[in-house]
Amino acid sequence: MSDATTGVCLTVNGLSKRFGGFNALNDVDVDVQRGHIHAIIGPNGAGKTTLFNILSGTLTPDKGDIRFEGKRIDTLKSYRRAELGIARTFQNIRLFEHMTVLENVMVGEHAKAYASLWSVFRKTILQRPFAAAPEERRMRERAVELLDFFGLAGKRDADASDLAYGERRRLEIARALATDPRLLLLDEPAAGMNPQETEDLDQHITRIRARGVTIVLVEHDMNLIMGISDRITVLSFGEKIAEGLPSEIQSDLAVIEAYLGEDEIL
Repeated sequence: MSDATTGVCLTVNGLSKRFGGFNALNDVDVDVQRGHIHAIIGPNGAGKTTLFNILSGTLTPDKGDIRFEGKRIDTLKSYRRAELGIARTFQNIRLFEHMTVLENVMVGEHAKAYASLWSVFRKTILQRPFAAAPEERRMRERAVELLDFFGLAGKRDADASDLAYGERRRLEIARALATDPRLLLLDEPAAGMNPQETEDLDQHITRIRARGVTIVLVEHDMNLIMGISDRITVLSFGEKIAEGLPSEIQSDLAVIEAYLGEDEIL
């Protein structure tokens, strides 16, 4: 890996979150290297989704701090984190069903291009002559490029609701990439996919990383995780029990006992 892709992208320090008497996260530390695919794994209830929700700003931690490229972000709203270059997808697909495939990706473009209502007005309504603004044309071209990247360009005018399941997953990732992130959080992107769709997803995630995007990935598909991850963090009952290379995680007895199962991982 080149020097341009080295260094820490994301630092999680002493992160804790309680819901009533339940410790969803307890003093969790994670460092994500720039340019890496960093997986977060663990059994159901381990705290993976809580961690993702805190990273993206939909939850606030009770303790600890988060730094993105050296800047503390745990007090920032979700949209501020997006402006800084953080995007995420969700375990349950969240598309605009009755918008076209192209329009769904352009939503991500708009979120990046227009930081306020005034910028929308200035860049569109005030354009003369009153036609498609240059900014809109640029966003459309960028959206088409992303659809081509994900093999969806031929369905750009179809409604999102008409796509097959795997295509819908790819469209959601394309919309996230339209915000031009430097850090992409993928929440169980292979959930519900068949083996061929998962293999295609593997290739797409690897290609996204090749574009210079750091990826943090929550996933249960161990074949996918072990095949593409540079580093893996394992959570169990809200605590980090292991971290290392895929080969190290595969042989970690604490991980095998807590989550993976000897038959599955060895």
